[in-house]
Amino acid sequence: MITRDEAYELLKKYNKEDFHLHHGRMVEGTMRYFANKLGYGDEEEFWGIVGLLHDIDFEMWPEEHCKKAPELLREAGVDEDMIHAIVSHGYGLCVDVKPEHEMEKVLFACDELTGLIGAAALMRPSKSVQDMELKSLKKKFKDKRFAAGCDRDVIIQGAEMLGWDLDKLLSETLEAMKTCEEPQ
Repeated sequence: MITRDEAYELLKKYNKEDFHLHHGRMVEGTMRYFANKLGYGDEEEFWGIVGLLHDIDFEMWPEEHCKKAPELLREAGVDEDMIHAIVSHGYGLCVDVKPEHEMEKVLFACDELTGLIGAAALMRPSKSVQDMELKSLKKKFKDKRFAAGCDRDVIIQGAEMLGWDLDKLLSETLEAMKTCEEPQ
């Protein structure tokens, strides 16, 4: 399996903008949190690397998102299980690779949501998720004009895939991001 350091270097090869690198690290941390929370602690590294690399092709090939990724990942020696997991987060949007494993469903559900939570944090005086409460997040979620690029339907569909209500997904992802937030 590709190491975390190798994965981060691979991400940086195709992503130069701080925003995309930061998003990859936040999704990585969120995935690590969920691996442990859901009883997959022995797979934490795998979950984290999937989260880190999930948007490997987005910055350079946005029109080919999740379609270019397999080629880039195979060239780097990434195994097919990891490639499937990474690509599945684009299900219904840009590919027909359906999330099957619980980890893939978590990635599908949390990718857009981490972006929404991150945008909400930037609006706070603290610029942090540390003092954010579920009530505040729900208000931002309901405001379709706020972080309009974050697809609420994907977040809702992800919660449904997991068999969770929306509040559980929002609160758990917020808690996950509190564990991996980087200082501003």
